[in-house]
Amino acid sequence: MPRIVGIDIPDNKVIWISLTYIPGIGRHTSELILKEARIERATKANKLSEDELSRITQIIDRNYIVGGQLRRQVAQNIARLRDIACYRGMRHRRGLPVRGQCTQSNARTRKGPRKTVAGKKGVKEKR
Repeated sequence: MPRIVGIDIPDNKVIWISLTYIPGIGRHTSELILKEARIERATKANKLSEDELSRITQIIDRNYIVGGQLRRQVAQNIARLRDIACYRGMRHRRGLPVRGQCTQSNARTRKGPRKTVAGKKGVKEKR
C-alpha cells in the first residue's frame, strides 16, 4: 500500500479514486492533483513509482490542508463560534442542527435518540 501524507491508500484501485481516501481530498481535487503531477488518472496506485508518489505528496503538502490538520482547523472554527456565542455556536453547543433545518419532526441524527417525557395524567371530572 502506498503511503501519502500519512495515509495508506488502497493499491488495487485507480489512483484518482485512491487519493479520495485522504481526508480533505475529493474526486475533483484528486483530478487537479494528478493533472498538476502529470500522472494518468487510470494508473493503478500500486504501479506508481517513488518519483510519482513524491510529486503527489509535494503537491498536497504545498497546496492543500488535509488529514489531522484539517480536522484541527474545523474543530478550532467550531470552538470559535461557541466562544463568541453566535447563533451557530449556540446550536453547536446544544447539539441541534446548525444550518436551519426543521427540528420539530426530524433532526434525530443530531439530537440523538428520543427522550420520552412522562405526560401528566388528566384528572377526570366527576359529575
